[in-house]
Amino acid sequence: MRLSEKSRALSAFLIGLAVTGCTATATTSTAVTQPLERQQRHPAPNPAYAAQSDDRFPVAAIDTSKVDPKNLRQQVSYPTPYPAGTIVVDTKNRFVYLVQEGGRAMRYGVGVGREGLEFTGTANVGWKQEWPRWTPTQNMIARQPERYARWAGGMEGGPSNPLGARALYLFKDGKDTLFRIHGTNEPHTIGQAVSSGCIRMMNQDVIDLYRRAPSGSKVVVI
Repeated sequence: MRLSEKSRALSAFLIGLAVTGCTATATTSTAVTQPLERQQRHPAPNPAYAAQSDDRFPVAAIDTSKVDPKNLRQQVSYPTPYPAGTIVVDTKNRFVYLVQEGGRAMRYGVGVGREGLEFTGTANVGWKQEWPRWTPTQNMIARQPERYARWAGGMEGGPSNPLGARALYLFKDGKDTLFRIHGTNEPHTIGQAVSSGCIRMMNQDVIDLYRRAPSGSKVVVI
């Protein structure tokens, strides 16, 4: 009987260990699952808007959870009579399209300033600049001298420069239209009508457009 009792006690002890092992496994599984659930509530950063670096200045990452999804760079259906390579600036809907083959286009959300509404029609990318120097227009200085007068002589390019990481300068018949497509250090203004400036894009987007669109590219502003 004593042997039988010892056997039963040993069996009970082993069963207890087995149950404890299952519990530990379940607890471990729950610990692994919780971060995944948190990741679903807080999506991973969009790699298209991750931090970048180039030869001169770093480009800060953009928190795309604070950007309307329609304003993120994406390929869309875009039937148009314009040939591939044409840049179409839709100031009303606040998008820039880079026309591609097969009725498609790369679409970028943009912000539109007052100067960006002063030109319509066709032009060409006459000049491209990395980390461009910025000089406010006379109209901007006249409207807000307390903000812009100190920069009448220009501001060197860099992360704090209002033109951002890249700028495309539009020319018509060989003359500067004063219309620019440029980056911005204020990504929260994308999709909005802002007080000054031309067509502003998130820095990662204007870098992408800069790479894709060579000098001389046709631009249609509608």
